[in-house]
Amino acid sequence: MIFHINATMPDHKSGIEHAEIKRFNLFKHFNVAQRLVLREWDPNGHVNVNAAGISDDELINMFDYFQGTAHVEAQQLTAEMLDFGVSQVSFVNEDEQSRFLVMSAQGQLVARVNYDKLRHQQVRSVELFDGYNNLFRVDHYDSRGFRSLLQWYSPDNKIELESWVTQDGTPVLEAYYKHTMADQTGLTKTSWHLHQVDGQVYQFDTIEALTTHFFDLINRDFWSIDHPNIFILDRAHLGDEGLLRLKQPAYTVMHLHNSHAGDAQEPMHSILNNNYEYAMNALNQYDSVVSATPQQTRDVKARFVPTNALFTIPVGIVDDALLNAKRVPVKARTFGKVIAFARIAWEKHLDDLVRAVGIVKKEFPEVTLDLYGYADGTDNFKARRAVEAAIAEYHLEDAVSMKGYTTDIDAVENDAMMYGLTSRMEGFNLAIMEAISHGLISFTYDVNYGPNEIVQDDVNGRIVPYENYQAMADAMLQVLRDEQLAQRYSDGAYDSAQRYSEKNVMAAWQALIDDAAMVWPAKLAASPAIASQREGE
Repeated sequence: MIFHINATMPDHKSGIEHAEIKRFNLFKHFNVAQRLVLREWDPNGHVNVNAAGISDDELINMFDYFQGTAHVEAQQLTAEMLDFGVSQVSFVNEDEQSRFLVMSAQGQLVARVNYDKLRHQQVRSVELFDGYNNLFRVDHYDSRGFRSLLQWYSPDNKIELESWVTQDGTPVLEAYYKHTMADQTGLTKTSWHLHQVDGQVYQFDTIEALTTHFFDLINRDFWSIDHPNIFILDRAHLGDEGLLRLKQPAYTVMHLHNSHAGDAQEPMHSILNNNYEYAMNALNQYDSVVSATPQQTRDVKARFVPTNALFTIPVGIVDDALLNAKRVPVKARTFGKVIAFARIAWEKHLDDLVRAVGIVKKEFPEVTLDLYGYADGTDNFKARRAVEAAIAEYHLEDAVSMKGYTTDIDAVENDAMMYGLTSRMEGFNLAIMEAISHGLISFTYDVNYGPNEIVQDDVNGRIVPYENYQAMADAMLQVLRDEQLAQRYSDGAYDSAQRYSEKNVMAAWQALIDDAAMVWPAKLAASPAIASQREGE
């Protein structure tokens, strides 16, 4: 069994989630046994996972696993269907806040029921009040229509206990909040208690320790002496401890989705990316390491000199239907339309792309830029404010549009002419791979890792010096002035997308799967747990 490990599957997905879904669908196409493993509690988790094309049978969520709620048929649940323990309650609809006030016959507030407007007032949570109007508990409901998490509040309105329950209300997992020596004023989550079906109660100091226990259980559930379970860790912090301490052997994979170095342009000497610091210092304890590009594989090998297996596997996959789709010639596209699919975040540096477009527009007034992606709220939306400042500086209010998040990629990319990328760092960049697969002419900074390999200079677009938006503008101008050059780059884009075909990417993953099978006998022989088991037989 192959386990793809992540935190959750949000509605607005980052590149890691998109890459994970593509890999999952690829494995499904080739009939590989697999499960998506999610660590975080998420009331909308099943809805979002199903929307991504993954069924409940293919999902293991840690909280579902312990609560016994992996397979629950969704039902409609409205405020009127709830029992508040008080007779003759009335409901006051506060539509703007998407909630009902639940009042007793004496006019006292009993509860607030928060609902989802888009799902016929489906209950999301219930805030419960005592006879003195103090909030004492909040019940959170799974989107499938049952109570899942209960949060108990202290007299000073702080969470002091969280309890995850079965459908019949039995607590199975509890998180306790206490004062600590480090913080005597607030409450800190200090322990987790797990009540298992066999009657045993386990205590864990951290969610990481609980996660380790969870990994052990699913490894046991699917364990076979004939072949290894393969754990692919897509977010290091979710398992960089637990996967290295499994009680029974498995094949563990550290998947690098971004630069391992804090400064991607100085991969050999800069401090480590804090998301990978633990993993990179424990690199040899994993069975293999996956990088998305040959350059990162070379840099990891040169800096860390690992003794385990290194694999280069693109995180992007272009499906056969897209590779074989009818090509859109440049003359059929909107002349001068530049697009980018990216979060408006510091690392994407989209204000530089706006500046490049501002320079180009002086010669070609019809040039426009559409930015697709949600804004990162860090530092009071600093990145978005930088983009807005660049728009104002170049008077591009009518030329640059922030479109927000979209999934309608095909229509957008079959209409646009050019794609721009001005990132400070990348791990691969699915968006620019999607761009070339739709025949877009791509322009990128010479940035590690991914864009400077996906874009092939003077073949499917141009690579310009890092952080040189004037050079990017010059490259765009060259294409806009030369129709034949533009078509050559577009043809080159379509052709170069073949590198990321389903067949080619699956062959790269198959090499890793074959390695897992090859080293499995040695792992079994070296495992104290297996040796002890055999002695007892």
